Amino acid sequence: MTTRRISISLILFFLLSLNTQAQLVTQTIRGKIIDKDSRATLPGANIMIIGSNPVLVSATDFDGNFRIDKVPVGRCDIKITYIGYEDRIIPNIVVGSAKEIVLEIELSESLVKIEEVTISAKKNKAEVLNEMAVVSAKTFSVEETSRYAGALGDPARMVSAYAGVTGDATGNNDIVVRGNSSKGIQWRLEGVEIPNPNHFSDEGMTGGPINALNSAMLSNSDFFTGAFAPEYGNAYSGVFDMKLRTGNNQKREYSLGVGVLGIDFTFEGPFKKGGGSSYLANYRYSSLALLDNIGVVDFNGVPKYQDCSFKFLFPTKKAGTFSLFGLGGLSNINQDFLDSLGRVNSVSQFASKMGTAGLNHTYQFSDKTYLKSGISLSGNGSAVDYRERMTDDEMQTQYSSDLSKASARIMTTLHHKFNAKHKLQTGVIYTQHFFGFQSHYFDEDFGRMQPLLDNKGDAGMLQAFASWKYRITEKLTMVSGMHYTQLMFNKANSLEPRLALNWEFKPGQSINAGFGMHSRMEPLTYYFAHQTQDDGSTLQPNKNLGLSKARHYTIGYSNMLTKNLHLKLEAYYQELYNVPVENLDTSMFSALNLSEGWTDKSLVNKGKGRNYGLELTLEKFFAQRYFFLVTGSLYKSRYTPADGIERNSRFDGNFAANVLFGKEFRLGKAEKNRTLGISGKVQFIGGNYYTPVDLAASLAEGREVLQEDKPFSVKGDNIFQANLALTYRRDRKKTTHEVKADIQNITNNQAVTFEVFDSGTQKIQKIYQLSLLPVLSYKFTF
Repeated sequence: MTTRRISISLILFFLLSLNTQAQLVTQTIRGKIIDKDSRATLPGANIMIIGSNPVLVSATDFDGNFRIDKVPVGRCDIKITYIGYEDRIIPNIVVGSAKEIVLEIELSESLVKIEEVTISAKKNKAEVLNEMAVVSAKTFSVEETSRYAGALGDPARMVSAYAGVTGDATGNNDIVVRGNSSKGIQWRLEGVEIPNPNHFSDEGMTGGPINALNSAMLSNSDFFTGAFAPEYGNAYSGVFDMKLRTGNNQKREYSLGVGVLGIDFTFEGPFKKGGGSSYLANYRYSSLALLDNIGVVDFNGVPKYQDCSFKFLFPTKKAGTFSLFGLGGLSNINQDFLDSLGRVNSVSQFASKMGTAGLNHTYQFSDKTYLKSGISLSGNGSAVDYRERMTDDEMQTQYSSDLSKASARIMTTLHHKFNAKHKLQTGVIYTQHFFGFQSHYFDEDFGRMQPLLDNKGDAGMLQAFASWKYRITEKLTMVSGMHYTQLMFNKANSLEPRLALNWEFKPGQSINAGFGMHSRMEPLTYYFAHQTQDDGSTLQPNKNLGLSKARHYTIGYSNMLTKNLHLKLEAYYQELYNVPVENLDTSMFSALNLSEGWTDKSLVNKGKGRNYGLELTLEKFFAQRYFFLVTGSLYKSRYTPADGIERNSRFDGNFAANVLFGKEFRLGKAEKNRTLGISGKVQFIGGNYYTPVDLAASLAEGREVLQEDKPFSVKGDNIFQANLALTYRRDRKKTTHEVKADIQNITNNQAVTFEVFDSGTQKIQKIYQLSLLPVLSYKFTF
């Protein structure tokens, strides 16, 4: 009923705001052209709107800036040319009436002399932003996060359609890459490693139900699935390298969003007109929390959350460019569970928080060299309180935790371009973590709360890297380098060579190969967990635990079949070693099967694992008003614990297939600027394994007990899910209205994902995939 009321209100508000009068609507495209390797500005570059009539052109000034006015709203391609550089085409730019398009475009210096050959325009939409990444990488745009059905504006949900990537069928946005646990993912923002940017997350998790970063803040960003470039450390599964866009430094712009997931407001503009500096900020508050506060909704467990993000840019004439950025989120949910008599049998309270703020500085020494440095402070934490009824008048706390961590980082990276063939990048990162971990459980034998964690302290980590890009010929590129990581609190370390090659053996066709050693520090809760001895004393068995490590091997083939159709094939093998396993010869426990939480078991770095598979991607980029994406993966994920027996891992789904498609329709005459968009996603993926519940033991102990002698022996159902999204957009002279309905699991398929013991009903409860969920939203930009 609540969803229906919200939907009707959104539609009425949208219809009342429309203006049916036809009008010619245009917008401005402007930005800066720079050298891809040195970031030096390129004065005199030519920019043209392809197919414009009359022709719309511009040239960059001394500072590399350009401006093209009176660009019709819709979609357009632009071409950039500059003597001595490879031409470039930027396709499929969405031009709206309410916001200027501000671009920063990088050009690559040509390896051939201008008089020897005519340089052709480069239009490879499969390229990534990071010039040091040539394998297992993909760039995504904010426009894609809104266009893909089921993405909900969340980059983590969007990439679940990529080859080799699967999500969580129960509704979280956990990212499983090539059979690895989601805890192997690293999140980065503006070049800085950040805590998990999701609401309702716990220490060690990298996913959650709702991302705290609004997609309206994002610029084009990169996602890596293996054999990472040398600059990326402390990750062995995947890397999300997100970039915030820069606010408009010439005019103020605003947008208001209202939807099921939240009410948000975005604002941007110059601090001072003509000064070059800008601000960009967003704030969002949970719609359900707002409705609960005013008494419109009333149900058990209302999820409440709020978040904000910002980026302030301050360019100077002589001191370089300063960028201040930040992201923060708060969330909580309280639930009461009833017994068969309708009484409150147990109470669960959960709260989480995360935040990061950083200051980056870029200084251009010359047109060949620049230094990028930064400092950041971040923090994350969660609190749990779970109580059960013992008598009619008494509720006993069974479990409580308060996990908090703060991190201070300082980093600097020097970039030097020797010439068109050679670029060197070297940097150092130091992180100091400060933590306070408290976790207790009720011990019925002692009749009191016992500690699982009770520690305050700090832990440092040092990273250093060097990366060399060598363009051997115009068609052959090599990236090599080294990454070093050391934990300061126990001296565990890892020296990691990296090598990648890309050979364009025919126009539009290339072969790439990569190798890399990678490592990741486990959650600090692993290292500082307590064990309670028979005499009541405690010890910390895992303080000297090392880094989890992996070797990645990958080879791929890429073919631009047409200017808008891309085929990609990739094969990979990952050898995981130094994996934490229980220090017991008969144990079947491995940290590779954990995606959240932590353990107080005694651990040693003697475990192993391996992942291998084949991936296919066929992508029709958005052109002629439609797109499609077909991906498929066949893979195996295996682990070997202390008992020496290799088994299927929890994340061994075996296969994943996705089909995405979308089409835009122009409604009425072109000058009315009305667009209807339809997109869909069909996904079929193999179920994960889980450990079955031991019902007899659970009934005897009054809590969930798993069959630990049969770890991850039961495979969940295969998951089928179909999503459908409808978007209506109207551009007026200075405003844009957009209404969207994104329906998750439109067939309401109900596959079993795992099982738990329900202490209230004293039965085993099956957990199913997320049921049908309509998500409605309205956005007003002005």
